[in-house]
Amino acid sequence: MTDRTADPAAQWTAILLAGQRPGIDPLAAHFGIAAKALVPIAGRPMLAHVLETLLAVDAIGRILVLAQDAEALVAATGIADPRIATAASGKGISTSIAAVAGGESAPWPLFVTTADHPLLTPEMIRFFLAAAPGTDVSVGVVGRRTLLAAYPESRRTWLRFSDDAFTGANLFALSTPAAARGLAAWSEVERDRKKAWTLIRHFGLGLAIRAVTRTISLAGAMARAAKALGFTARPVALPFAEAAIDVDKPLDHTQAEAILVARQSVG
Repeated sequence: MTDRTADPAAQWTAILLAGQRPGIDPLAAHFGIAAKALVPIAGRPMLAHVLETLLAVDAIGRILVLAQDAEALVAATGIADPRIATAASGKGISTSIAAVAGGESAPWPLFVTTADHPLLTPEMIRFFLAAAPGTDVSVGVVGRRTLLAAYPESRRTWLRFSDDAFTGANLFALSTPAAARGLAAWSEVERDRKKAWTLIRHFGLGLAIRAVTRTISLAGAMARAAKALGFTARPVALPFAEAAIDVDKPLDHTQAEAILVARQSVG
C-alpha cells in the first residue's frame, strides 16, 4: 500500500461511486435511462455535475470513478481530463473501495462521494476535507435543524442522538491505512443491515442502548464504535443544507433541479 498521509501536502484521491445495485434502478427507470448516474438534471447527467465539482477542488489530485462500466459512464458525460481514471466496481460498496484503497490507482488519503450528489459544491468539499485530518475516518453529516431551516419540505432518514438528529451527506474521508478496518466493518454492516442483533454484536449492546435512548452524541457514538474496531472516526457536521440532498427518487430530482436552476440564474 502507498501511504502518503505523513506528507501534509499530499493531495486527496477522490473515489466517485457511480455504480448501481443489481436489478432496475427506480430513478433510472423513471427517466428511461439505463444508468442512474446518467439521469439528466438541469440539462446534464448527474455524474457530470459531480465530476466538474471534484475537478474544481485543488486538494483533489486524482478522481477514480467506480462503476460496473465506469469508462462508458465517464465517456457519456463528455468530460475528458487526465485526472480522471476508472475501475470496475465489485459486489458491494465497501469491498469495491477496499479493492483499490491504498493502491496505485487510489493512494491515501481518500475522499469518497457518490454520483447522485449533483448539489455538491467545491465549498462543501473544502470545508469537509479541512476537518478530516487527525482521524482515520471522517463522515459528513447534516443536522436536522440545518436542513429543515432551509428546506422544511425535505424528507430524509434521521439518526437521532443526544445533540441532534443527523442525516448522511455521502461524504467520507479515509485518511490513513487504518481506515481499512472501517471498510471491513462497513462490509459487515452492509451484509447484516437487516439483522438487528448481528449489528448490535458489531458495536456492543451498551452502545446500542445508549444510541436508542439518545443518551450519547453522534461524535461519542462514532468514537466508541470505531475504537472497539481498531480505528478512529468522527462526524463532520456540515453547515450546508444542500449537502444532505442526494437524488434517489423523482421527488428528490425535482427539488435538486430547482436548486441547480436557481444557482445557475444567480451565477
